[in-house]
Amino acid sequence: MDDGFPSPALRAKLDGLPDRPGVYLYRDARGSLLYIGKAKSLRSRVRSYFQPSVQHPPRTERLVSEVADLEIIVVDTETEAILLEANLIKRERPPFNVVLRDDKSFPYLKLSLGDEFPRAALVRRPRLDGSLYAGPFIPASGARRSLKLIQRDFRVATCAEVFDGKRRPCLYYHLDQCLAPCAGKTTPVEYRRAVEDVRLFLEGKHRELEVALEAKMKEASASEEFERAAMHRDTLATVRRLAVRQHIASLGLEEQDFFAHHREGSEVALELFQMREGKVESRREFGFGDLDFDPGAFYAAVLAQYYAETRPPPEIYLPDLPADPELMERWLGERRGGKVRLHVPERGVKRRLLDLVRKNAALAFLSRFRAPHVHGVEVLEALQEALGLDEPPFRIECFDISNIQGTDSVASMVVWEGGKPKKSDYRTFNIRGVKGPDDFASMAEAVTRRYRRLLAEDRRLPDLVLIDGGPGQLGAAVKALAEVGLPMLPVIALAKREEEIWLEGSGEPVRLDRSSPALHLVQRVRDEAHRFALTHHRKRRARRTLRTALLDVPGIGPTLARKLLKAFGSVEGVLAAAPEAIAKVAGKKVAETLSTTLVPGRSRDAPPRPPGQGPS
Repeated sequence: MDDGFPSPALRAKLDGLPDRPGVYLYRDARGSLLYIGKAKSLRSRVRSYFQPSVQHPPRTERLVSEVADLEIIVVDTETEAILLEANLIKRERPPFNVVLRDDKSFPYLKLSLGDEFPRAALVRRPRLDGSLYAGPFIPASGARRSLKLIQRDFRVATCAEVFDGKRRPCLYYHLDQCLAPCAGKTTPVEYRRAVEDVRLFLEGKHRELEVALEAKMKEASASEEFERAAMHRDTLATVRRLAVRQHIASLGLEEQDFFAHHREGSEVALELFQMREGKVESRREFGFGDLDFDPGAFYAAVLAQYYAETRPPPEIYLPDLPADPELMERWLGERRGGKVRLHVPERGVKRRLLDLVRKNAALAFLSRFRAPHVHGVEVLEALQEALGLDEPPFRIECFDISNIQGTDSVASMVVWEGGKPKKSDYRTFNIRGVKGPDDFASMAEAVTRRYRRLLAEDRRLPDLVLIDGGPGQLGAAVKALAEVGLPMLPVIALAKREEEIWLEGSGEPVRLDRSSPALHLVQRVRDEAHRFALTHHRKRRARRTLRTALLDVPGIGPTLARKLLKAFGSVEGVLAAAPEAIAKVAGKKVAETLSTTLVPGRSRDAPPRPPGQGPS
C-alpha cells in the first residue's frame, strides 16, 4: 500500500472493528458504495484487505485502492449475515460485487391475502410476505391469460388503486369484471368469497372450484342470465383442462436446481435449470463481466442472492461447492424450512444433466459476449417472452410527453415495425385539454385521441403500446384504453431512471439485463419518441416566439407575421434574410424597421448567452 493509506480516519475504524459476524460496506471518497461483504468475524475479514503482505487479485487491488470509508452492520449469526448481504447487494448493486441479474425471469401470480381487499397481480419474484403465489408460468403469456381469467370470472381487482371506497368505478366494474372495492361497490364478505374461489384456482384445488362454478352456472341459468352462465361454463372448461394438466405433472416428485457456468477470462455466463416433477420447468441465464473468478466465492454469492427471494429446493447441484458449504446448507435449510443438500455430482444421471447445463451456459456465453448482432425477429421473440405476450410485437407504438415548465405540452407517437422505425406513421398531438404540467392527463389525452380515431377508421391496432414513464403514466394510458374500448391491448411503460419495464396489473417491474437485446429495442423506441417530441416541441415554440417577436415590431400584424413565417420558415430565417428579400414580402418600410429593431441571428425572446460564450 502507498504511504498514508489507509487514512488515519479509516485506520481508526479498522482498529475498532468487533470480532462479531456482520456485513461491511466500502465507500469511496465521494461516499459512493463500492462493495458489500459478509464476515464471520468483521475484525479479521475487513482488516485482511489492508494487510501490506497480502497479495490480492487485480480487481480486488483496484477496490482497496478506492476505499475511503467503511460501515459495518453487526448481526447475531452468520446465516443472518448471508441474508442481509444478499438483500443489500440486490438493492444497491455495488460495482465490485457479483450482482445476479436475471436475463429471463418468468412471472408469478400473486394474491395479496394479507389485505382487507386482496388483489391479483403479476410479479417476477415471490416474497415471504404472507401472499399466495402461483407459478412460475412458462411461457409467460400463461400468466397474463390467467390474470385476465381471474378478472373476468372471479371479478377480483387486478389494479393498483387505493381501496378506500371513495373512488369512481372504472370500466371493468361496468363490464362486470371487477367488484370495485375502490368505489365501495362490494362488502368484505362478498369480496372474500370471490378471493376464496381465486385461491382454489391458484392452489390447484380444481374439484372444489368446479363444484362452485357449476352451482353458479346453474343459478345464472335459472335466473335467465344466460351470458353469465356461458361465462361460468367457459371458465369451468378452462379449469378442467388445467386440472388434467396438473394431474399429469404431479406423477413425479423430484425438486432440484442445477447450476453451471462457462468462463473465458473475466467474463462468466451462468445457467440455472429448475427441475420439477422430473422435467425442466424453467431455465435462467445470468452474465457477469470483469470478475476475479473464484468458484467458491462466486457460487456463495450466487446462492445467497438467488435464494434470498426464492424458496430453495431440497437438492442443489453445482460444479463447485460454495465457500463454507456447511454454513450455506444451514442457511438454505432455514430459508426452506427443511433440509437442503448441496451436491457436486461426479458420475451418473445427475452428472450428465449438469454437463447439459454447462453446455447451455457455453451457448449463453457466446450469445451474450461474442454474438455480433441479434436478428430483428429474434429480438421481437425475446421481447414477447420477457413481457408474456401472445405474439411477437411486430408493430409497436410509443408515446412520449414533452413540455417546458408546463407550456406547449406535446405528445409524440413513433411507430416501429419489425424492429425498425416507420417514420411515415409518426404523429404528434398538441395537448389541448390539459392546463399546467400534468404528464398523466396529457398521456391520457394523447392515447385517447389516437385509438379512438383508429377504431373509428377501422385501422390496424399495434401489437404493443409503449409508454415513456413509470406506473403513473402507465395507469393513465391503461385507463384511457379501457375507456375507448381497448382494455385487452398490451401496454407497458419504460421508466427512465432504472430502465425498468412496468406491466399492467403487475406490482413489480420487469428488470431485463442491461445487455439484453429486448431491452435495447424498447430503449431505442423510447429514445426515438423522446427525440421526435423534443423536435416538434422546439419547432412549435420557435413559431410562437417568432410571432411574438414580429408582432412587437411596428407595422406588423398577425397576417403579415404569418406571411413572413411562411416565406422564411423560422425566426433565424427571418432575421438572417437580406432587407431586399424581406421587402419583397412585407414592403421596404417593414424591412428597414426589422433590420433596426431585431438582432440578427436570434429572436429578442431567446435567452442570452452566458458571458464569454460564443455562438454554438
